[in-house]
Amino acid sequence: MRLGITGHRGLTAQVEEEARALLADTIRQFAPAELCGVSCLADGPDAWFVEMVIEHGGRCEAVVPAEEYRAGLPAWHHATYDALLAKAVRVHATGLHRSDAQAHMAGSEILVSLVDRLIAVWDGLPARGYGGTADVVAYAERTGVPVTVVWPEGATRD
Repeated sequence: MRLGITGHRGLTAQVEEEARALLADTIRQFAPAELCGVSCLADGPDAWFVEMVIEHGGRCEAVVPAEEYRAGLPAWHHATYDALLAKAVRVHATGLHRSDAQAHMAGSEILVSLVDRLIAVWDGLPARGYGGTADVVAYAERTGVPVTVVWPEGATRD
């Protein structure tokens, strides 16, 4: 089973804790030997998901939206990003240079094309900018990829 991830970054500590627990429950539903997590490895749900898939015994693939993508991530996340990228059994790239909303959406479209199901850490609200979680969910739905939403009941984003 190939699972992709999309989700909101910058969640509060409480929402993060609850979302991590829901993600872990979702991942445990799949046999480790058959599980491949596909992620763009950003801070937040992208990285948590891959860490959990690997801990569960699955493998991961990475999608790099742009050559400048890593530089656009928070500096505190670079070591995690590098470590997860090194563990990827395959890396997919958009071929784009600039890390902007268009590149991020292009990366998400590649991710969706690679998976059997998309997991979305999503509050159900519209995207706050092009290429946000809601846009990725809508793209998956348009292309026939099933989506599982993982969001703590009653939680909100800042």
